[in-house]
Amino acid sequence: MTGLPDGLRLRPAHPQDLDDIMWLEHVSFPTDAWSASQMSGELYSPHGYYVVVETVAEGTAPTVVGYAGLSSLAGNPVADVQTIAVAADHRGRGIGRVLFAELLDEARRRGVHEVFLEVRADNPVAQAMYTAFGFEHIATRPRYYQPDGVDAWVMRAELPAGAGSGSVGPIGQEALDEHR
Repeated sequence: MTGLPDGLRLRPAHPQDLDDIMWLEHVSFPTDAWSASQMSGELYSPHGYYVVVETVAEGTAPTVVGYAGLSSLAGNPVADVQTIAVAADHRGRGIGRVLFAELLDEARRRGVHEVFLEVRADNPVAQAMYTAFGFEHIATRPRYYQPDGVDAWVMRAELPAGAGSGSVGPIGQEALDEHR
């Protein structure tokens, strides 16, 4: 069980998802969206871990309604949450929490002990979610988000060794099943 509403599924992102991710990137972050080449680099990076939530309905093509990404070098006990976005018409349904929990589960699987992220200072909804996951505001980067000139909160959390989120997501479960 992923905690997603009916009709949605979580799966690893693939380079073929680039167009869908970029559409959502531009509507979610109209003034400071990543470029397609930046996002493509992330999707192809051996250090990245990207997931999407998409619709699943009989007879219709899946639609990406959320995505998130983590970056950590092999063997490094530190990871960075690169990005997370949920389509406006799907917000408030727990999708962001599922995406974020999957990133943290992957960080644990990689042996990460410390996770960092930046969040806009004017985004209290995201700040509250990160705080609920144990993240603390440790610094502020003035005017980080351009061209808006909005500050970024740098947030950090420690991941206890061997601790999980309480439920392995379907992506993690597939990895566990392969080793049985």
